[in-house]
Amino acid sequence: MSHLRYTIKRLLQAIPVLIGITSITFLLINAMPGSPVEVMLGPTASEELIAAAEERYGFNQPIHVRYVKYILAALGGDLGRSIHYGVPVTTKILERLPVTLLLLASSFAFALSVAIPLGIVSARRRNQPVDHGSRVVSLIGVSTPNFWIGLLLIIVFGYHLQVLPSNGLVMPLTPISEVEGATSRLDVLVQTVRSLIMPTIALGTLQMAAVSRIERSSMLEVLGRDYINLARAFGVKESVITRKHAFRNAQLPVVTIIGLQLTSALGGAVLTETVFNINGMGRLIIQAVRTQDYALIMGTTLFFGVMFVIGTLLTDLTYAYLDPRVTYEGED
Repeated sequence: MSHLRYTIKRLLQAIPVLIGITSITFLLINAMPGSPVEVMLGPTASEELIAAAEERYGFNQPIHVRYVKYILAALGGDLGRSIHYGVPVTTKILERLPVTLLLLASSFAFALSVAIPLGIVSARRRNQPVDHGSRVVSLIGVSTPNFWIGLLLIIVFGYHLQVLPSNGLVMPLTPISEVEGATSRLDVLVQTVRSLIMPTIALGTLQMAAVSRIERSSMLEVLGRDYINLARAFGVKESVITRKHAFRNAQLPVVTIIGLQLTSALGGAVLTETVFNINGMGRLIIQAVRTQDYALIMGTTLFFGVMFVIGTLLTDLTYAYLDPRVTYEGED
C-alpha cells in the first residue's frame, strides 16, 4: 500500500511540473518574432486576410486569455489544431508516436543488452585487455554525437556497402502492398529490422556507453564488499557470486542512469530521425518550429514532458523493487 501511496504522490507532484513546462513553452513561443498566420499565408497575403485568419485561430486575443483557454482545452484532451497540417495536434502526435516509440524501444534494448554484460565482464576482469577495450568503447560512445555516428553508418553501410537502407523506417504493421519487394508479413518484419539497425545503433550508442560505465563502477564496488569476500572464502563460485549476490545490489545506480538517459534519448531522437529521414516525433517538432505552428509546438513539448515524468516515476518505482529497504514515506 505504501508503494501505491507513493505512486499517487508522485503523480500529483508531476502536475505542477507539467504546468510549468506548458507555461514556459507558451510564453517562449509567443515571444518568437513573426506570426504563424503570416508563415501559413505567405508574404503576399493582404492585411484583411491575415486579420481574418488570426481571428479564426484566436491570435487576436490577449495572451493570458489564450493561455487559460489552452490549459482548459488541454485538460479535456484537446491540444488545438495544427496550422501547418490542418488537423488536430493529437491526431498528428498519434500518427507519429508509434515510430518514435519503436525507435526508442529498440535503442534502449540495444543499449542494455550490450552495456550490462559488458560492464559485468569488465568489472570481473579489471585491468585486463577486455576491461581496457570496454573503457575505450565507452569513452568513444559518450564522446561521439549520435548524428555523426548516423552519418558514418550511412556512408559505410548505406552508400559504400549498400547492405542496409539509409532512410525511412518500415513499421511492422505496414500493409504488405506498401513495402517494396515484400510478398508476406515476414518480408515486412525483415524490412523493419533492416531499417532499424542503423538508427538504433546511432541513437543507442550514447546510452550503451553511459550504462556500461556505471555498471562497471557499481559492480566493482559491490564485488569489493565484505559479504562478497566472505562468500569467496567459503568457496562459492565466482559466477554464482556475480549472479546471485552482486548483480542485483549493483543495479541501483544503473537504474538511475537509465532514467536520466531517457531525456537524452528523446533529444537524440530528434537528430536521429532527421539524419535517417524518419517521420517520427522528432521531425514533427522540428517542422513545428520551422513553421511557427504554435499548437503543434505546445503539443509535442507537452508530450516530451509527459514522457520524462513517466520515465522518472518508473525509475523511482524500480528502486523500491530492487531494494526493499528504500522507503518513500520518511519511515525508518
